[in-house]
Amino acid sequence: MHLTTVVPVTLAALASAKPCPDEKVKGLDYYAKKAGLQYFGSATDTPGQRERAGLDAAYAQYDKIMWGGEFGSTTPTNGQKWLFTEPQQGVFNFTEGDYTANNAKKHGLSLRCHALVWHNQLGEYVNQVQWTPETLRAQIVSHIENVAGHYKGQCNHWDVVNEALEEDGTYRKSVFYNVLGEEYIKLAFKTAARVDPKAKLYYNDYSIEWPSKKTEGAARIVKMLRDEGIKIDGVGLQGHLTAEGGVTLDQHIAAIKSFTDLDLEVAVTELDIRLQEPATTTNLAQQKEKYKNIVGACVQVKGCVGITIWDFYDPFSWVPYFFPGEGAAGLWFANFTTHPAYDGIVEALTNKTAPVGKGKGKGKGPGKRSLWA
Repeated sequence: MHLTTVVPVTLAALASAKPCPDEKVKGLDYYAKKAGLQYFGSATDTPGQRERAGLDAAYAQYDKIMWGGEFGSTTPTNGQKWLFTEPQQGVFNFTEGDYTANNAKKHGLSLRCHALVWHNQLGEYVNQVQWTPETLRAQIVSHIENVAGHYKGQCNHWDVVNEALEEDGTYRKSVFYNVLGEEYIKLAFKTAARVDPKAKLYYNDYSIEWPSKKTEGAARIVKMLRDEGIKIDGVGLQGHLTAEGGVTLDQHIAAIKSFTDLDLEVAVTELDIRLQEPATTTNLAQQKEKYKNIVGACVQVKGCVGITIWDFYDPFSWVPYFFPGEGAAGLWFANFTTHPAYDGIVEALTNKTAPVGKGKGKGKGPGKRSLWA
C-alpha cells in the first residue's frame, strides 16, 4: 500500500534467531492449499526499496523465507505503482516491478499485480497537469496499455483501481474523479480487460473487511461495472487492521460474503495487523486472534481464494512510518523468530470445519466454527 521503513537488526540478533519453519514442506502456502485456498503469499520489494539501514546481513535469511517455499504467491509492494512505472509522462521503467515478477517466475510463485490506477504514489506530473477529460482519458489508457501490456500473461490478478472510496462510501476526490467522475473506473477496467484478457481484474480497498458504508460503496462499483458489461472478477480486502480493534470473525465473514454473493472472487490482499508498541504478551495474543479471525473467515467462505500479507518481516513494514508508535505488524520479528500470530494462522488453516453459507463442499447455511466460537 505504501512505502516501507526499516528498523536496524544486528548480526548478534540474527545469530540468536530460532530456525524458521520448514518452509519447503509445510509453510503457510502448504496449509492454505490444504484448506482449499489457491495461495498464501507475501508482498515484497527490491533491496533498494527496503531502504538499507544496517540490514544487508538480513537479506539472505529474508530471501530464504520469501522464496524458499513458505509462500506461493507474491505482489510487488511498490514496483508496479505509477510512481515507479511512469515517473515522467510517457517514460516507463519496469525495473522495480520486474525484480519481483522475475523472482516469482524463477521460484514458482504466482503473481498478484498492483496497482494500475491509484490516487497515491503518482508521478508528480499527474497532479500538476491541467487535464481535460480527453487528455486524462488518453493518459489512463496509455498508462494501462504500457504497464499491463508489459506484464501481460504474468499476472494472475490485477488490482485495476485502488482505493476509489472515502470512508463513508462516497467517491474519493482524486485527480481522476475530479476530471472524469466514475467514468475513470469504467475506463480503467475496460482497458485492462482489453490489454490483459487472461488476468483476473480486481477492485481493491481498505476498511471493507467488515460491513459498512464503504463496503456498500465497493459493491456499488461492482454493480456499476456489471451493468455496463465491463469485466470485474474480484474485490480485494486489504486487511490493514489493528490488534486492539474490535472486528470479529462474523463481521469478516459477512463482508466477504457480501461480495461472493455477487459471484465475485475475494482475496485478502495486503494483510498486516499492527499493534501499539512495545509488543507485549497481551497485544501479541490480541494480534494472533485477529490474524486467526480474518484468515479463518477467508477459509470458511467459498470464493475467498487467497491471502497476501503486506511483507512478512517487521523491519520492512510500512506501518511505523505512517503510524508512529505502532508496529510489529507482520509475522516475523527482526531476529527472524515468528510472532504468535504465525501459529494462529496455521490454526485457522488447519481447523476448518463445516462451510458457511455458500461454503466449500456441499454444506449450506451457517457452518460450525468451533475454533473461533
